[in-house]
Amino acid sequence: MPPSLVWFRSDLRVHDNTALAAAASKGPVVAVFLRSTAQWLEHGHGANKLDFWHRGVLALRAALHGLGIPLLHRDIDDFATAPNTLLALARETGARRLHFNHEYPLNERRRDASVVDAFEAAGLSAVGHHDGVAFAPGELRTGKGDFYGIFTPFAKAWHRQVTPERLALRDPPAPQAPLPIASDPEPEFPTLDTAPAGPENWPAGEDAAADRLARFLRLRARHYAERRDFPTEAGTSGLSPYLALGMISHRQCLQAVLAENDGGLAEGDAGLTAWANELIWREFYQHVAVGFPEVCRHRAFQAHTEALPWRNDTSAWRAWAEGRTGYPLVDAAMRQLLATGWMHNRLRMVTAMFLAKHLLIDWRHGERFFLHHLVDGEFAANNGGWQWAASTGTDAVPYFRIFNPTTQSRRFDPDGRFIAEWLPELADLPAKERHDPAPAQRAARHYPTPIVEHRAARARALEAFKGLTR
Repeated sequence: MPPSLVWFRSDLRVHDNTALAAAASKGPVVAVFLRSTAQWLEHGHGANKLDFWHRGVLALRAALHGLGIPLLHRDIDDFATAPNTLLALARETGARRLHFNHEYPLNERRRDASVVDAFEAAGLSAVGHHDGVAFAPGELRTGKGDFYGIFTPFAKAWHRQVTPERLALRDPPAPQAPLPIASDPEPEFPTLDTAPAGPENWPAGEDAAADRLARFLRLRARHYAERRDFPTEAGTSGLSPYLALGMISHRQCLQAVLAENDGGLAEGDAGLTAWANELIWREFYQHVAVGFPEVCRHRAFQAHTEALPWRNDTSAWRAWAEGRTGYPLVDAAMRQLLATGWMHNRLRMVTAMFLAKHLLIDWRHGERFFLHHLVDGEFAANNGGWQWAASTGTDAVPYFRIFNPTTQSRRFDPDGRFIAEWLPELADLPAKERHDPAPAQRAARHYPTPIVEHRAARARALEAFKGLTR
């Protein structure tokens, strides 16, 4: 029986992998990974994400080896060469069928469509599977037949229509008999201009992801709703990088919630249901990427906000990007991102809103900056979060809601521990004074004065938004 090819992308696991399970049910499997570094860099991913991706492929290779499945690796210049590369691998291996799990940003969907067309033209088949979502984009629609553009009704429809079958786990394939095809040697990490930050914080692979999930459920999940907004507390799951590259599936996470919460996802323990809600948010943004493709073309979801008079302030941009705004919580968060490739979710909202509203700098600059630095950078979630904060997107925060960074600091870092950790120049100040040091304290510690005054910046942002016409 000829083997099937399984094309791995952002689904680096052997457990609960729809494409792998489907292919293995038909016979032997040969795994394929295409590394398109130049295309990924063009899309905005940086060293932190690419390093984690690389190490994830190595972990996947070891897991596949234990199942007798060879992994063939190819470097390609860009997505346009994927069809011919995969066809060549099909000819080399004698495969008649290709399986893959769908990715939903526009360029990825176009790439996959071209692969399907090329295989069909060659008399072969290529089958895509909706593995990363419970509902294929377009399955859930409003009463008017439209894609949902607001999360709450989407989530209600999701809960109303989800079934046990949609969340059922796929078994990993049984070890297969040896094939006359050997795995390619381990790929080397590509040469990049910058080195990854803090890779030791993110061990790669599905075993590491499973360990994080188990620790989260055992120690923090039931306190998630009350602790997730405090950056000094280990209140979140830490699973976002693993979900972004499919080292763990949303089904595995939701099944864990069901097991811990007496079979409930919408009701029961507040911490568990809040975390399940975040997983549904991730799915919502995948649907938005398909239903509203303009967001994949660097456009605002709310078209009228394209007329916002964004400021081209290079000095303010650099201060934000380097953690020198004079607002301690903003600066500490940005330094955390630069040093570790990760930022706490509450702080992503604070820093994004500061750039878009306090500085009135186009949210797209911040979106690209985050995607370049984040180890968990994933287009749909990153774009959705930025547009939410900038009041240009789906389900966006009202334009007149503008976080006061100092108030946010006092509320979510009350003892200033997070500030002290990432702004050591302020660590010797009394805890309550770290949120907004006096001018003399700033000068003595070479810490900048605020680059913008909150009330004036808020008034400027309100005026800009009020000037828009729908």
